[in-house]
Amino acid sequence: MEEGLLRSSESFQEERRGCVRELREEGWRLASIAGPMVAATVAQFFVQVVSSMMVGHLGELQLSSAAIATSLTGVTGFSLLLGMASGLETLCGQAYGAQQYQMLGIHTYRAMLSLLIVCIPISFIWVSMERLLTFIGQDPEISHEAGKYALWLIPALFAYAIIQTMMKFLQSQSLVIPMVLSSIATLCFHIPLCWLMVFKSGLGNVGASLSISISYWWNVLILGLYIKFSDSCKPTRAPLSMEAFKGINEFLRLAVPSAVMICLEWWSFELLVLLSGLLPNPKLETSVLSVCLSSIAFLYTIPYGIGAAASTRISNELGAGNSNAARLAVRVAMLITVTEAVAVSGTVFALRRTLGYAYSNEKEVIDYVTRMTPLLCISVIMDSLQGVLSGVARGCGWQHVGAYVNLCSFYLFGIPVAILLGFVMHLQGKGLWIGILGGATVQTTLLAIITCSINWQHQANKARQRMFEERLLLQNGLK
Repeated sequence: MEEGLLRSSESFQEERRGCVRELREEGWRLASIAGPMVAATVAQFFVQVVSSMMVGHLGELQLSSAAIATSLTGVTGFSLLLGMASGLETLCGQAYGAQQYQMLGIHTYRAMLSLLIVCIPISFIWVSMERLLTFIGQDPEISHEAGKYALWLIPALFAYAIIQTMMKFLQSQSLVIPMVLSSIATLCFHIPLCWLMVFKSGLGNVGASLSISISYWWNVLILGLYIKFSDSCKPTRAPLSMEAFKGINEFLRLAVPSAVMICLEWWSFELLVLLSGLLPNPKLETSVLSVCLSSIAFLYTIPYGIGAAASTRISNELGAGNSNAARLAVRVAMLITVTEAVAVSGTVFALRRTLGYAYSNEKEVIDYVTRMTPLLCISVIMDSLQGVLSGVARGCGWQHVGAYVNLCSFYLFGIPVAILLGFVMHLQGKGLWIGILGGATVQTTLLAIITCSINWQHQANKARQRMFEERLLLQNGLK
C-alpha cells in the first residue's frame, strides 16, 4: 500500500512538473511575440505624437487644427483600416498553423486590395474635411487648417493600408522582430524629417502631415523589401494571381465585423471628448479628458501586444488542430495580463499627483487629473483584460460576436449612463468617464463569459474545415 501511495505521489509530482513546464514554455512563446509587438505599436504610436508635438510649437491655431484633423482621420480612416486588417489574424494565423503556407500570401493580397479600395471613398471624405467642419459650426480658420492637414495625410492612408496587411502577414508567422526594427527605423527617420518639414521648409502644419505620409511609405518600403528577399518569408510568399480577386468576399466576412468591433470602441471614446465640450466648463473638462484618453491610449499598447500574441498563438494552434494548446495559450495570456494590469495600474496610482504635469502647467488641470486617476487605474485594468479577450476572439474568428458585445456595452449602456451621470446628475467629466468605464466593464464581463464557454475542440474542427475548403478552392483554381 505504501509503495502504491509512493508511486501515486511520484506520478502527481511528475504531472505537476509537466504542467509547470508547459506553462513556462507557453509563457515564453507569448512573451516572445508580445514584447516586440508592444515595441512596434509604441513606435508607430509616436509617429503621429511627434508630429503633434512639433505642430504645438507653431501656435494655438495650428495645434487645435492638427488635433481635430488627427481625431477625425483616426475615426474615419485609420481605425477602419486597422479593424479590417485584423481579419487576417484569423485567416493567416489559422492557415499558418495548418501549414497551408501558400494561403498566407493569397489572403494578404486579398486584404491589401480590399483595404486600398476602401481608402478611395475615405480620401474623398478627407478632401472635404474643411467643408464638413465648417458645416457643423467649427471656426473657419481652424476648419481651413484642419482641412489642409487631412488632405496631406491621404498618402499616409494608402500606406497605412499596406503596412497593416504586411504586419498581420508577419505577425501570423511570429516574425515580429522585423516589425519592431521597421517601426523603430521609421520613427528615427520621421523625427528629423518632421522637424525639417515643419520648421525649416516653411510648410508648418502641412509639413507635419506630409512627413507622416512620407514616413509611412518608408515603412512600406522596409517591410516590402524584407518580405520580398527574406528566406523566412520564402514558404509563405505567393505570386499575385486571380485567386486574390476571387476570394475577397471570404476576407470581408471577417474583416467587416472586425472593423465594426474595433471602430465601435474607438468611436465611443472620441464621442466622450465631444460630449465634454458641452459641459459648463468645456475648456477644463475637454483638457482633462484628453489627458486621460492620451494616457489610456499609450498604456493600451501593452495589452494590445499581449492580445496580438494571444491571437497569433490561438489561431496557429486551432489551424493545427491543437485545441488543448489553444486553451493553454488563453490561460497563460490571461495570467500575464492580470499581472501586467495590476503592475501598471499601481504605478499610475502612485504617480497620480505628478501625472498632470506631463501634459499641463495649469494647477486646475493637474488637480482635476489627480482626482480622475483612481478611475483611470480601473480603466487600465478593464482595458488590459478586454485587450487580450478581444485577441482571443480574433484568434477564433469570432469578430462578429465582439462587434455585438461592443455595440451593447458602449452604445446601449456606457454612453447613455455617461450622459445621465455627466449632464443629469451633474457629475460632469467624472460622470462621463464613469459611464464609459461602466461600458468597458460590461464589455470585459461579456467577453470573459464568452471565452469561458468556448468549446475548443469545436473551434479546432471549424478551423480545420475552413483550411480544407480553402485548399480545395485553391486546387480547383489552379487547374
